[in-house]
Amino acid sequence: MSLRLSTVILPYRRWHEGSREAWQRAEQLGFHTAYTYDHLSWRVPFRDGPWFGAVPTLTAAAGVTERMRLGTLVTSPNFRHPVTLAKELISLDDMSGGRITLGIGAGGTGFDATALGQEPWTPRERANRLAEFVPLLDRLLTEDSVSFEGDFYSAHEARNIPGCVQRPRLPFAVAATGPRGLRLAARHGQAWVTTGDPKLYENGTSEQSIQAIRGQVEKLADACAEIGRDVAAMDKILLTGFTPDRDRPLESLDAFVDFAGRHRELGFTEIVIHWPIPDTYFAADEKVFEQIAMEASAQLG
Repeated sequence: MSLRLSTVILPYRRWHEGSREAWQRAEQLGFHTAYTYDHLSWRVPFRDGPWFGAVPTLTAAAGVTERMRLGTLVTSPNFRHPVTLAKELISLDDMSGGRITLGIGAGGTGFDATALGQEPWTPRERANRLAEFVPLLDRLLTEDSVSFEGDFYSAHEARNIPGCVQRPRLPFAVAATGPRGLRLAARHGQAWVTTGDPKLYENGTSEQSIQAIRGQVEKLADACAEIGRDVAAMDKILLTGFTPDRDRPLESLDAFVDFAGRHRELGFTEIVIHWPIPDTYFAADEKVFEQIAMEASAQLG
């Protein structure tokens, strides 16, 4: 598979004060997909500033773009319910003409985890909830009427007619690194997402990161083999910015091509880079960013 290049546009600006232009520019630059985070708020410095909802943002983006795919990276059960999410996704897929990908994961212990007044879930409970959430959402997006009683989620004659424009449903990109999550990705995901090994974020090396991600890919292959699925046919997405060499890929075109090429050798089919945000963790030279967007794919083949 060829290596695709995508971006993440964080929803921190008002639509008519720069956000609209970013989504349009992303399409002009030729990105395969433009994603956004699906959070109620995010970490400093965004915590006390503007932050807009993912679904309305993607709906607006669908109206000002034509070809580029759109999606979340990622949605989690922290504040979502499968029944209401399915209705929003079917509507969004329709409005975009079938250009939506749902990135989905177990979520974490950040601000979203307590925004509805609940205590933060343990890692085990997050995994348990995701294991029920994803199969139910799969059914809701492919069946006209669904009834279900689970440990965490229920649906009573939930109707989703006419279903997704994309058939049998819009694609899932499942973010996972643990064994249960990888099995879920193998069974329900059209793609798998990783940010690398978080344990290496502070003090790891680039080579250690490569080895850790190689191990994740091997475990994904094992999970696919268990159900008779060919892992080579599954898209593999790397969301950059969270590996030990997080700053290097956007330093120059050559640095990015080297970084992306090393991960393509591991089997990745899509690399996602963050849209530059000055004076933040995601600061980068916008000229280099645009050069990467326009020229890297040709060099990577």
